[in-house]
Amino acid sequence: MGKTKLMLAYQCQGDPRAPAIVLLHGFLGSKEDWSRVTEVLAEHYYCICIDLPGHGSSHQHTLTTPGFSDCVALIQQTLSSLTVQQYHLVGYSLGGRIALHLARQSPEQVQSLILESCHPGLTSYADKAARKANDAQWAAKLASLTILDFLAQWYQQPVFADLSPQKRQVMIKLRSSNNAIALGNCYQSTSLAEQADLWDTPAIIKAPCYFIAGDDDQKFTALATRWQQQSTIKLHVAEGCGHNVHSAAPALFSQLVLQLIQPQLPSSPSDNRAI
Repeated sequence: MGKTKLMLAYQCQGDPRAPAIVLLHGFLGSKEDWSRVTEVLAEHYYCICIDLPGHGSSHQHTLTTPGFSDCVALIQQTLSSLTVQQYHLVGYSLGGRIALHLARQSPEQVQSLILESCHPGLTSYADKAARKANDAQWAAKLASLTILDFLAQWYQQPVFADLSPQKRQVMIKLRSSNNAIALGNCYQSTSLAEQADLWDTPAIIKAPCYFIAGDDDQKFTALATRWQQQSTIKLHVAEGCGHNVHSAAPALFSQLVLQLIQPQLPSSPSDNRAI
């Protein structure tokens, strides 16, 4: 990141005097991914959605490898510019993994940690080596294919099996404006193979920790179940949802977040899917 201190692109919604919620999107995403969620949350909270390095309007930011410390520093610089000292933290997939690093580095600032479909870290050398090899293959595709061809292959992965062909095409179109070179830098520098082992985070930080997973996403539901059995993190499973709960059921996701961080708020009947 060098000596220059920069800020990431962000979008705010709600009253700046209200308690803050910081939302971090997943790989290929942007701050706009949270728009249907923040419509609800902003009635009670000051919502800050951030474009991660290599994404959206933060595409010019590059990271060293591993890039988690650089990324956390950029987020902290951005929040400092907004004079936000304490906040609830929500992260999806890649954004959840970055949120874990941020919570570990600044535990006194995080009032609650809500993770959606993210991995707390690989614990064996063999698993890390295998993941690094797999990520290198995807990085090579990102560098050699057109962005549309890359996305077509990316969304065929089992973790996205809940997407219909129509929804898959919508996602491909939505993500097609991304910069492949910028994405490649972020993808490899924040690879799961480069991530720290953060399974003990719920025991180390004082803030309550929650995990949201869709019941159609068997991989992350099983992972979160195992994590809950060995720590204080609390799992909430969303029925009828896959890997990306906040996209599939934004009303449900929003109400769940509100219930987790402020239980006394009344729930909305706008989405009757069960948790």
